[in-house]
Amino acid sequence: MARHTLSVLVEDVPGVLTRVASLFARRAFNINSLAVGPTEVAGMSRITVVVEAEEELLEQVTKQLNKLINVIKIVELTTEQSVQRDHILIKVRADAATRLQVTQAADLFRASVVDVATDSLIIEATGTPEKLSALLSVLEPFGVREIVQSGTLAIGRGAKSMSDRALRSA
Repeated sequence: MARHTLSVLVEDVPGVLTRVASLFARRAFNINSLAVGPTEVAGMSRITVVVEAEEELLEQVTKQLNKLINVIKIVELTTEQSVQRDHILIKVRADAATRLQVTQAADLFRASVVDVATDSLIIEATGTPEKLSALLSVLEPFGVREIVQSGTLAIGRGAKSMSDRALRSA
């Protein structure tokens, strides 16, 4: 099974996220990542879904998604044709003796320290799942206390926009 990232442009109406997610659930897909938010066009949202699936099954789900009334457009974004990033906040044990080492480790990954307490730091990082996993591996010896991670955000490279067609038909 291959990893697929789908970008789904939808009308921003109540229940649309539930209908999209339940379509995957009915087909027994495990959603690895799900992110949703507003777009540059008022009244529209973008749902980014990452799943591992066989090509034929994914094609069936995509066709069924296209039949949903509030779905405007679906695009599969490959890693070559898009920029994809995850976002993570990591709370790490860091006392006076280890604070500098933890901060230097974060710097190696271009991560930022966004909060400092007497016994911990909160580090914010963005990047590929592999980069974030490597960062966690480096921080693990210090004691990772808590992790919060977003779903993958993805956007196609180049000048074209998913909402171009939607703007023309509006």
